Amino acid sequence: MAIVRGKEHHVDPRLATIAQTDTRKWYQKPNLRALYLILVPSALGVEWTSGFDSSMMNSLQAVSSWVDDFDNPTEGKLGLLNAMYSLGALMAIPFVPTISQCLGRRWSIMIGSLILCIGAGLQAGSRNTDMFLASRWILGFGIPFAIVNASSLVGELSYEKERPTMTSLFSASWHVGAIVAAGVTYGTFQMENTWAWRLPSLLQLVPSLCQICFTPFCPESPRFLISTDRADEAYAILQKYHGEGDNGREFVRLEFAQIQSTIAQEKETARAFVWADIYRDPPMRRRFLLAGIVGFFTQWSGNGLISFYRLKKILNLVGITENRTVQKVILANTCWGLINAVPIAVIAPRFRRRSMFLTCTIGTAVVYTVWTIASARFAIENTTTAAIPVLVFIFVYSPFYNIGWNSLVYTYMVEIFPYQQRAKGIAVQQLTVRFAVFFNTYVNPIAMDRIGWKYYLVYCVWIVIEVGIVYLMFPETYNRTLEELSFMFEGKEIQEKVQRNINKQLELELEHIKPTATAKAKTETNEIEI
Repeated sequence: MAIVRGKEHHVDPRLATIAQTDTRKWYQKPNLRALYLILVPSALGVEWTSGFDSSMMNSLQAVSSWVDDFDNPTEGKLGLLNAMYSLGALMAIPFVPTISQCLGRRWSIMIGSLILCIGAGLQAGSRNTDMFLASRWILGFGIPFAIVNASSLVGELSYEKERPTMTSLFSASWHVGAIVAAGVTYGTFQMENTWAWRLPSLLQLVPSLCQICFTPFCPESPRFLISTDRADEAYAILQKYHGEGDNGREFVRLEFAQIQSTIAQEKETARAFVWADIYRDPPMRRRFLLAGIVGFFTQWSGNGLISFYRLKKILNLVGITENRTVQKVILANTCWGLINAVPIAVIAPRFRRRSMFLTCTIGTAVVYTVWTIASARFAIENTTTAAIPVLVFIFVYSPFYNIGWNSLVYTYMVEIFPYQQRAKGIAVQQLTVRFAVFFNTYVNPIAMDRIGWKYYLVYCVWIVIEVGIVYLMFPETYNRTLEELSFMFEGKEIQEKVQRNINKQLELELEHIKPTATAKAKTETNEIEI
């Protein structure tokens, strides 16, 4: 019962209060402005790769040369071609937390990006199905290293006032890559040679090249530096990027003390085996269960039929079969996704997390129900007018989905996990994402070919179940800093212990400052007398 209805305890939000009362905007702070600009290609750009891949594989099904080169893949073969990406990711996830702890966020992103470049090059040069499958596996193997560490880095470097928005924009960045892929494929699908699909495949390495070029100029996570006894470097980063606000000096002092005390407490309870934290105690089990649920829900809320390679089949079921029209719908839907995802990513973090997730799940349930009814009408009555509501609700679905399962996923993951378990938590979320995607890409084609619109009923029932799970199990994390949320499941005793350590550290710092200030004042007095 503790997992379902467990009460969360929150500490005094001193740091969050300082950040929220800061009247200076981020663009009025030169260092913070520069930080956010460098985070775009080095971290937010990681999701460009995910969006590009999903949209490209969706669009290639309407490219004649790709269909011919791979022997008109249908059902199981098409599912396997797409599912290899998730299989590669599943193989990589066990190693992600260890690499992240040893090398830090930046180098882990670099490793993932290098693997992605190799995979994209191999995919573009594929000579047969086996080579294409191998390239898909390599691409999938590289993406978790980049996503887990990039999302963590964005959350750990951003100033508290903008942190939820920045992590939400990380997810919204997916649509940038998706639009580019849809546009490129739309422009090349009429080519009569293999470059109609090789060129989009080759361009998939561009986002990863951005990470390789720009990540060296991005600062490392201060939390990683503190965890590896490099506190001076961490303090310098916090002071440079978080100390430009109205009460910047006090904010940095308190933030530094919170991070040090929280990580010290985390190390006391951390297990030697990197994955042992998953089951060490009820609070940690609850966190990892939530991570698994969120990951699964992001891919099993009906979006799998739209995003993962089956939009062409959906359109075919309501009589839209012409390839150019299909490409136009794919491109338009992808552009619409970006148009609504960005403002939603900015707005959604300003509201309570539970309210947004409930709005998301209830909205998608309603949309899917109407969509299913319209598809059934076309199949039963063979009326072409049924295609209109199907098209409309494909576009209506996107804003509801983006409110929760796009804009808040990484925001929520970063908030519910302490630093030491954050990479593991997001890795578990990615694990269930890949399981769900593997299922979607392998089973969905078979189910859609066999039972058509009736398969939508499965999602209608499942999304209603999601509503109940969100209502019963999701905790509220709104308007708290990462350290203030670190032990919200552990109870007041642990939180009070951390607070005492924070206060002690602040007192020691004040004791150190006073003699220094006194000595400086005496020196200045002597200079005046002379």
